[in-house]
Amino acid sequence: MRLDLTPYRRSTIGFDRLFDMLETSARGTTADNYPPFNLERLAEDRYRITLAVAGFTRDEIDITAQQNLLLVAGRKDDKAPSGDFLHVGIANRSFERRFELADFVLVQDARLNDGLLVIDLVREIPETMKPKTVAIKTGAPLAAVENATDTAQAA
Repeated sequence: MRLDLTPYRRSTIGFDRLFDMLETSARGTTADNYPPFNLERLAEDRYRITLAVAGFTRDEIDITAQQNLLLVAGRKDDKAPSGDFLHVGIANRSFERRFELADFVLVQDARLNDGLLVIDLVREIPETMKPKTVAIKTGAPLAAVENATDTAQAA
């Protein structure tokens, strides 16, 4: 399926990243579902990603947070397991998993325990970006008051 967002791109400003993300997602850039993961919303501005990374140690996993992107990579040697295995069903291969993050979403914590990598995220909107209530005052506008003061001083 091809997703064509051209009509929307023509009539919107500043949404390029959103459209790029939708088109990339629609293309299905990765069919690999390894390692499996869960996404949770813990609160309005708190999220959790849990990845099943059995067999990986802390030193074999890298987490990189960039603006609007979280990259989790696991590095394993691609050598065959030693021993006389009759069946190898536990995946023990390298991986790279990307998560697109909304603006102001930051990694708060990452922990590896019992084969699960848990990454906690929080959306922290800067004070300057939060809505503000503006007090309504009475009297003449500030510019009119300043002009009257300047006129009186000039006379």
